[in-house]
Amino acid sequence: MRRFLNRLCFVLLFIAMICASGCDKDITSDETLGKAIPSKSEKTGSGSVNEEKIKIGFSMDTLLEERWLKDKELFKKAVENLGAEVEILAANGDDSLQIAQAETLIQNKVDLLVVVPHNAEAMAAIVKKAHSAGIKVMAYDRLVKNADLDMYVSFDNEKVGELQARAITKLVPNGKYVYIGGAETDNNAHLFKKGVFRVLQPFIDKGVITVVYDQWSKDWTPANAFINMESALKANNNEIHAVIAANDATAGGVIQALEAKGLAGKIPVAGQDAELAGVQRIVRGTQVMTVYKPIQALSEKAAELAVKMAKGKTVKTERKINNGKIEVPSVLLSPIAVDKGNIDKTIIKDGFHSKSDVYQNQQ
Repeated sequence: MRRFLNRLCFVLLFIAMICASGCDKDITSDETLGKAIPSKSEKTGSGSVNEEKIKIGFSMDTLLEERWLKDKELFKKAVENLGAEVEILAANGDDSLQIAQAETLIQNKVDLLVVVPHNAEAMAAIVKKAHSAGIKVMAYDRLVKNADLDMYVSFDNEKVGELQARAITKLVPNGKYVYIGGAETDNNAHLFKKGVFRVLQPFIDKGVITVVYDQWSKDWTPANAFINMESALKANNNEIHAVIAANDATAGGVIQALEAKGLAGKIPVAGQDAELAGVQRIVRGTQVMTVYKPIQALSEKAAELAVKMAKGKTVKTERKINNGKIEVPSVLLSPIAVDKGNIDKTIIKDGFHSKSDVYQNQQ
């Protein structure tokens, strides 16, 4: 009997030990499940907590122009220098494609969406979809209209137009003027034009300047600007005294039309963007000026704010721009007028273009 009791005690002790071991394991599992799940900005690795890489989505209107290729590379570099990554998609002027691409970036769960809209109105739908997914939206260089936009980073685009008009009116204080605009769907095109006519209006009111032709150029293409300039020349029997083009690409189309009539270099043409071709035309004398917008400063500022906002940090701005729906927090950088006299001190000094590329052995 005594032996039986000893064996029973041993069995009961063994069962108790197994239960204790099992209970300890369950408690450990419960503790693990009860821990907070790491947020998107945090992940655990090698015994320490590190920030997970922020991902910025960059929806671009086009990469068919030199200027936007520069923006793409500079923005990408700036974002990566801040320890984040960027996914870039370009629609090359196709509204429906840009909307689809932006939706793809949203589905890819980017932390923040940056948009260069082809159509200022159409992209409002994307802002709404991004917000529904908990993603903030920044407009880069071009404003998105009628949307609850979170941030706008650009240049003072009305000042761009003012700089163009001031330069041309100094050279041609009276005469027949032609204005070749950009894409009507681009809010910036309207801002450039507003700045131009703010300067021209006093001359127009005095009767010393007459704007004999004023037309938009669809999609900003040189081909459409060429057609517009041909029409302007024909309507005025080639009697034109000055041309202001909305950017250097459209200025290129204008000058091509002037060359066909033997008028290139005889009629002053203003552009903007400081594209290499435009700056080379300034050196050759077929274009009198451009407006340089230091896009490295733009891309770096946009990247800085995008990463901060993606991390949930508060960003305050001194300015706000009305987009038809709200006052959008905005950062606007200053543009610079460039002519033959200050190319070296601005564009070349900043490394925007090399001296050899600009002058092409023409010095």
